[in-house]
Amino acid sequence: MTVIHVGPRPDPFLATGLYFDGDTAVGQKTAVSMDEEAAALVMTDADATRRWPLSDIRVLPDLAGRDQLVLRLRDEAVARLVLTDTRILARLPNAYRRAPTAKRGRLLGWAVAAIASVALIITVLVPTMADQLADYIPPEGERALGETTLDQIRQALDDSGMGTPVPLCSDPEGVAALDKMQARLTEALPAQTPLTVHVLDHRMLNAFALPGGYVVFFSGLIKAADTPEEVAAVFAHEIGHVISRDPTRHALRSAGSIGVLGLLLGDFAGGAAVLFLTEQLIQASYSRDAEAAADAFGQSLLIRAEIDPSAMGVFFQRLKDRYGERDGILEHFASHPALSERILSADIALPDGFTPRAVLSDEEWAALQSMCD
Repeated sequence: MTVIHVGPRPDPFLATGLYFDGDTAVGQKTAVSMDEEAAALVMTDADATRRWPLSDIRVLPDLAGRDQLVLRLRDEAVARLVLTDTRILARLPNAYRRAPTAKRGRLLGWAVAAIASVALIITVLVPTMADQLADYIPPEGERALGETTLDQIRQALDDSGMGTPVPLCSDPEGVAALDKMQARLTEALPAQTPLTVHVLDHRMLNAFALPGGYVVFFSGLIKAADTPEEVAAVFAHEIGHVISRDPTRHALRSAGSIGVLGLLLGDFAGGAAVLFLTEQLIQASYSRDAEAAADAFGQSLLIRAEIDPSAMGVFFQRLKDRYGERDGILEHFASHPALSERILSADIALPDGFTPRAVLSDEEWAALQSMCD
C-alpha cells in the first residue's frame, strides 16, 4: 500500500532550545529546525537567525542534570545550544568528535614564551632591580631587615618542633674572646663598619652574613676549627660580603623571586616563603665575582690584622678531607669559585717575610669553642 502525502512534507526536526552566546548568563529562547538542503541546524529567535553546519556540531557532556543535550559549534569557543529533544543526534556525523580548541604549535609557542619570560624576570630583571634598590635602602632599614631575618632563621632551624628559636650562645668568656677577634679585624678595616656578631647553638658547619652588618656563626663551625686563625679567616670573608652589601642584594633577589612565583603559583607567602628565604640566606651562593671579591678582601684584611691568611685554605682542606666536597660549610663556601682554587688562593696570599700574631690565647680559644656548652 502506497501512502501519498498531500501538501508540504513534515519538518524532520522542530524543537525549542536555549541559546547561550557566552557573553551573558541568561539563555535566549530559540526555535530550532533543520535545513535539509544545506545540512544545517537553524536557530531563530527575536534577535537573529543562526545556522550551524551539522558536520561542525559537537556534543558536550551535561555536567548538571544529565537530561539535556548541550551542543557547541566546532569553532565557537563559548556559544552553546541546550536541547531536551535528542532526535538531532542521528543527524550529527561528528557529534562526539573532539573539537580542536587551538593549534598545538601556537599553544606550545605561547607556553615556551611564557616560561622564557618568567626565567628572564627571575634571572635578569629581578637581580638587576635588586642591585639598584640595595643602594637606596637606608642603614636603619637594612639593619631592620637583617634583624628580622635572623629571628626567622632562628625559628626555622629549631629541631625540637616546639617553635623555640635556636639560642644565641652567651657565655661571658666566650663572648669576650669573640669580641677580641672582632676588634682585631675591625681595627684593620679601612673605614668604620658597624658589625653585630652572633653564634647560634647549632651543629651546622656554617657561617653567613645578613643585611645590616650581621655576621652569624654556627657553633658547629667553631668546634670544627683547630685554631682561632681559621675562625678569623671565615670571619674576614663574611666581613667582605658585608662591605660589598652582598647579603642585602641577595635578600632582595630572593624576595623578588618569591613575589614572581607567588603571582604564578598562587599564595607563596607565609611559612613556605619564610622557609624558602631562610634557606636561600643560610646557603647563600653569591656570584663567582662576589665570592672571589670576598676572598680577596678577607685575605687582605687578615694580612693588615697580622693574621695568617693561609688559615682559610688549611681549614677548607681539612674539612674537605674529613667531610668530602659538598658537606656542611663546604656547601656554603665551595660554590663559587671551585674549592681547590680558593684553597690555592689562600695558600699563596701569605707575603714573604710575613710574621703573624696570635689572635687569641689558648684559654680564650678554649672559651670560644665551649661558649655554647
